[in-house]
Parts: sequence; C-alpha cells; structure tokens
Amino acid sequence: MFIGVTFVAPLGTMLVRSVYDPVVADALPDTLERLRDWDGTGAPNERVYEAAARELLVAREARVLGRVASRVNRVRGGLRSVFVRTVRRLREVDRGPWREALVGIDAAWGEDATWHAIRTAGDRLTSRHYLNAVDLQRLPDGTIARQPAERRIYVALLGRTLLVSLGITVLCLLLGYPVAHLIAHAPPRRAGLLLALVLVPFWTSLLVRTTSWIVLLQTQGVINDLLVALGLVGDDGRVALIYNMTGTVVAMTHVLLPFMVLPLYSVMRTIPPQQMSAAASLGASPALAFRRVYVPQTLPGIGAGSLLVFILAIGYYITPALVGGQSGQLISNFIAYHMQTSLNWGLAGALGAILLASVAVLYVVFDRLVGLDRMRLG
Repeated sequence: MFIGVTFVAPLGTMLVRSVYDPVVADALPDTLERLRDWDGTGAPNERVYEAAARELLVAREARVLGRVASRVNRVRGGLRSVFVRTVRRLREVDRGPWREALVGIDAAWGEDATWHAIRTAGDRLTSRHYLNAVDLQRLPDGTIARQPAERRIYVALLGRTLLVSLGITVLCLLLGYPVAHLIAHAPPRRAGLLLALVLVPFWTSLLVRTTSWIVLLQTQGVINDLLVALGLVGDDGRVALIYNMTGTVVAMTHVLLPFMVLPLYSVMRTIPPQQMSAAASLGASPALAFRRVYVPQTLPGIGAGSLLVFILAIGYYITPALVGGQSGQLISNFIAYHMQTSLNWGLAGALGAILLASVAVLYVVFDRLVGLDRMRLG
C-alpha cells in the first residue's frame, strides 16, 4: 500500500496526464463536433462560429475559459489573448451572423490556423505532448515535422542531462574511491572519525549546502579571492565559476559524493588485507596487486555507487536551479517549471515519462554489462 500510494499512483497520474487532456473537449463539445465536417482549408461554416460563440460564453460563466484558452495557446501561441478579448466583447453581441461578429472582434477567427489549433487541443487522447518533448509537431495535414529551430530545446537538454549525470558519476568515483579506501584501511578510531566527516553533509540542509557554494564560487567569492591573492588571476580577470555548468557540476558532485563513498566503503571493509600481502609474496608489485587483486573485488561497490549517483543526478533540479544559471539547467528544471509555473502538466508528464524511460533503458544496459546480481552494499 505504501509503494502504491507514494510511487505507483503519482507515476500513473503523470503518465495519464501526458496523453489525456479533456479540458477543451468538455468545454467546446458542439464546436468540435461541427468541426469534424470541416475540410481544414479556409474558414469553417457559420454553424461552427455559432457553436463557438455560445460555448465560449458558457465557459466564461463556468470559470474554465482560462484553462481552455491556455490549452489552445499551447498549440498555437497568441490565441489566449484572442479568446479573452473575444469573450469580453461577445457579451455585447445579441445575434449573428456569428462569423462576421467573431472576425470583427479579432481577425484571427478568420484564419484556418486558429480552428486547427482548437481541433487539435480538443483531442482527449493526444500525442502532442510527447511530440513536443522530442522537438516535433503535428502539422494540420497530419504529418509530423520538426519544431522551429528556436523551439528545439528538449532533445538537447535531455542529452545534456545524461552527459552531466555521467560526468558527475565519474567525478564522484574518482574522488570517492581513494576516500573509501582510506576509511576502510584506517584504524577503527580514525575510521569512525573519517566516516563521520563523510556523513556530515547528510546532517546539513541541501539548501544550505548549495547556497554555501554560491559564497565560495561567486566572482567576489572565497575561491576567486584566493586565486587573486596567489597571483594566478588578475582582479579584473576573475573566473566565472557559478551560474553556469561549472557551478552545477561542482555543487552536485559535492552533494552526491557520499552516495559513492558509502557503497565503496561497505565493500572495501570486507576485503581481507592479507590478500595484498599474499600477492606481494608471490612477486606482484603493489600497483599490480592493487589492479589485479583489489580492484576486481570492489566492482560491486563501484556498480552500486555509480548507479545510485547517476539516478540521483539525473533527477536533481534544486541545485542546478540555484547555481546553474541559464546554461547549467537540466531537464528536471523544465519539468519543475511546467509543473509549477506554466502549469503545462501534460508536457511535464511527457518529459518525465521520457526521462523515466531513458533511465530504465540505461538500467537494463547496466544490468547486461555489469550485472545487478554483482552489486552489493557490503
């Protein structure tokens, strides 16, 4: 029940919203029904205009006009203001002809593109959110084409998210492996202290940890001041380390590093130290013994830590939002934007579903290459 309420239900709701949007269909049923007979060229007949005028006024009284206008505006920009202005002035119109009345209020009602947008937004079951999520669109004739160049953002953003997550995973592995090795082979008292230092970030708010990097990385921050004091850069040549991808990578690596250290440490502490001595007694150099004897036994920890860090990194949005600036944003930031600001839950659901599918594919590839049965946390 816990998994169903906290995981399956929200996930199912997201997937349903990505393909099901009944707002326009519920508000304009007669208009959409009469548009079925429209051939798609030129303006529709008077009956369509009459139904649209009547149902738009009803939608305003029912306080759903804004939602209807937003759905249509997502298909064709600029139509939200057309809907609002039209309904405001329609209250002064007593009778038809409704085509002349609507076109007189706004010339957009005489364009076939407006009616194509209404008909497209009126589909209860739609694939347009998934098409938008991969920078595609369905044209009025039913064919699928690429979005205009200025609107092709999501495919590149998904690729950037995967590359950044992979890079952060590699950085966490390079930094975490020696730390875990040091803790695993330190005396018990010192190991406890070192492990406590690794766990300190878990005792600090994520917001505090992220904002502390703003203090360190900003142009007038601690790191730039240190570089200037050492003479490595001039005071007028301070390095931009924040509000870009550099800030995102640094802050996320710091936040996620414990998730790499702990699985590695839990595996390393189970490796008998006598194995390295035995390898040395058989003539192996320390480097060879480490590479041939020690590292293979830590592969389960490497796999568990890498998978954990990668999955966490691919869904992070608070840290990139605070320190990433415009160039340091990941796809999760746009999912949050559409959920909280633009309220385009259908597109947010489609982006989330594509991200989930990408992670699932990588998970299967990881299982084939490494094997999930080989991962363990100690």
